[in-house]
Amino acid sequence: MRRFYFLVMFLVHAGILPAQYYIRGEITDEKKNALQNVKIILHSTGITYSSGLGGAFGILSSNTRDSLIFSLEGYEPFSLTVDASKYQIITLKMMPFTASLQRHPLLSMTLDKQDKGSRTRAAGDETYNALMENDFVTTVKYPQTSLVLNIDKASYSNIRRFINSNSEVPRDAVRIEEMLNYFSVNPSPPQGDSIFRVSSMSTNCPWNTNSQLLYLQMDAKKLNLDLIPPSNLVFLIDVSGSMDLPNRLPLLKTSFRKLVEHLRPVDTVSIVVYGSVVGVMLPPTSGSDSKKILTAIDELEPGGFTPGEAGIRQAYRLAQSTYMKNGNNRVILATDGDFNVGQKGEKDLEELITKQKLTGVYLTCLGVGMGNYKDSKIEILAKKGNGNFAYLDNEQEAEKVLVKELTQTLYAVADDVYMTVNFNPELVESYRLIGFDNKRGSLADTNNIIEGGEVGSGHSSLAIFEIIPTDKNRAEVTKGISAGTIASVDMHYRLPENKEVRKLAFRCPLHFQEFKDIPLQLRFVTSVALFGSMLHYSPHVKNITWEQELELIKANMDVNDPLHKEFLDIVTKAQKVYGPLKKKKKKEEEDQ
Repeated sequence: MRRFYFLVMFLVHAGILPAQYYIRGEITDEKKNALQNVKIILHSTGITYSSGLGGAFGILSSNTRDSLIFSLEGYEPFSLTVDASKYQIITLKMMPFTASLQRHPLLSMTLDKQDKGSRTRAAGDETYNALMENDFVTTVKYPQTSLVLNIDKASYSNIRRFINSNSEVPRDAVRIEEMLNYFSVNPSPPQGDSIFRVSSMSTNCPWNTNSQLLYLQMDAKKLNLDLIPPSNLVFLIDVSGSMDLPNRLPLLKTSFRKLVEHLRPVDTVSIVVYGSVVGVMLPPTSGSDSKKILTAIDELEPGGFTPGEAGIRQAYRLAQSTYMKNGNNRVILATDGDFNVGQKGEKDLEELITKQKLTGVYLTCLGVGMGNYKDSKIEILAKKGNGNFAYLDNEQEAEKVLVKELTQTLYAVADDVYMTVNFNPELVESYRLIGFDNKRGSLADTNNIIEGGEVGSGHSSLAIFEIIPTDKNRAEVTKGISAGTIASVDMHYRLPENKEVRKLAFRCPLHFQEFKDIPLQLRFVTSVALFGSMLHYSPHVKNITWEQELELIKANMDVNDPLHKEFLDIVTKAQKVYGPLKKKKKKEEEDQ
């Protein structure tokens, strides 16, 4: 043993054995979270090490300076020359895809965001993302808020389905911004080459005499039908056993037939199905061969489980293989959302569709069915898949979505669209955004972001704020003065297939008019927003009766508009469903 010790000492002093240095440090992500199991390669030896608990590492090297290469799945590789005498703090940057998975997109956001827990609510066998209603925000503290714009309209037709079935609507099925999207509000197209036009108006609030309403309207450019780019459409149709009901696969077959009738020779259609089998039912076919496409649709039969994941992957592969540069590349997914094979949870589907989004292919989701309808899953696919979302409860709705509003549904004029509103604290004491409610759980996450939506050709979006005016505001309104600016608006968006973020600025003057004097369509959609608030049992409208809501509708509807007349009919039916229920709920609250 002594001989061995003396031999080692001799070799060290003779310089035959190299000196040993200890390279130490820790590895975190950009938010300072420790990263474990990061692969570390020491350049001088090629030996691989890994970071341990807390992201710490310690490596022996024969050099005072050496190179390290760091790598971890989902993060950008990083190399660094280090000095062994210094403790190393290494930060790895997430790849864009990984970062997008970590984020929880919000429909609206202010800096005072709060949360009360996360869950998905079930109504029978149907599932909906639990929502948290926006409350009043103090302008002096938090003057800025942002909201996502899109063309989604699914909530309104789903609500109609419940009311027509004499059933109470699940609270989280009520998305007021989608209800407003359902009705056109006198769109005024932008001039020249502009993509958007923004306008505003303020008035008194019908349900709160102390409040005002501020309307912000966004009108999108309408594409020239003769210049619309060719479409590469992949119909992804759920033909599983759960679709074997008249309001599911048969309704979808009718819906797609209506769409096929309006295809052009330059358009291409493919059909992918998933059920007992997953496969291509119809290879890419020209829109001029409508007979072949219709025959393939007619031959669809339900059966088997619901391997939605496999179907989505197949559809996107096909869309990519026939990708049209500068064209309209889109998967149209039609399902009840009841996935039961493969990735089927909301988070799994979110990861899956986020990957597919990177291909540049858009997504339109058509929901159908009742009883086991999975709204929460279809909504996630549409929101994360760079797309839009509609619910088809009957043939008339299918014609509205796929024929009358074809260009809105299938042709995007802008992506990642959101609006930032800065309120003037001199005129606005506090404000609340009606609708655009966020999922519970997403607000508390530090990774949350505003992730804009897709806006289609000719679409008009409306945002309504209830505001508490300042004394100065009231005084100027009383005097008829409209020189002040109540808020400023920035529209953020990208053009399709373009990464450059554009911005449109707009100032909202204190343009106040009495409610009876504002345009009829604005008065009507105010009754739509109030209806949604009542269905959601909002505390902000708790003193409003169904009789008052019906009176508001009748006084402000267009009697020649079939959608207005249908809305009146729906609210009349809702009064019968909710009248007794509301009284019962009030009594239960009083007894507690």
